[in-house]
Amino acid sequence: MRTVNAALRAAKREALLDAAAQCFAERGYEATRTADICALVGMSSGNLFHYFRTKHDVLLALVEREGIRTAAFLDELGAELGPFDALLGLLEGVCEMAADPVAGGLALEISAQAHRDEDVALRYKANDRSFRDGLAALVRAADAAGEIRTDLTPEAAATWLAALVDGVFARVEADPGFRPEEQTAVLRRLVTHLLQEGGT
Repeated sequence: MRTVNAALRAAKREALLDAAAQCFAERGYEATRTADICALVGMSSGNLFHYFRTKHDVLLALVEREGIRTAAFLDELGAELGPFDALLGLLEGVCEMAADPVAGGLALEISAQAHRDEDVALRYKANDRSFRDGLAALVRAADAAGEIRTDLTPEAAATWLAALVDGVFARVEADPGFRPEEQTAVLRRLVTHLLQEGGT
């Protein structure tokens, strides 16, 4: 019985995080009330506090969840594909995510909050470090497999790949006419040039 209750509690916690992600993406963190989050999952106002102490804790949990999901996605790609194909597969996933109003909006809201909130910034930077480490590992593996040819170190390549990812989300925010789902081929060309044609 205790296992069932734990599973139910975990499911409700995830539902609250999903609802918070939507609210933060659409309204912004500051404008979102805990009652808004509860309403979205059909809970009475105040039930959120059975799962999180504050709205701020919800935000921190979302930042941590984003980091975990990103790391899992990289691991999954690395297990299913060769390292260079995994890097290209990542770009497709990024374009799909940026095209999703909730995923894209949440990413930008977390980035904005990281400039104002030290706790968010610490987790945001840890996620970024983990992401770049994962990218560098794929670049290193691709190099060992003879799939790339570049003068960049794996760390430098990872930084530029991360910058491309950041740029996709920023462009969506700045230009409503930008369609990230239509840019996969362009990003693949950019990364191919960077990693396969950038050597001397």
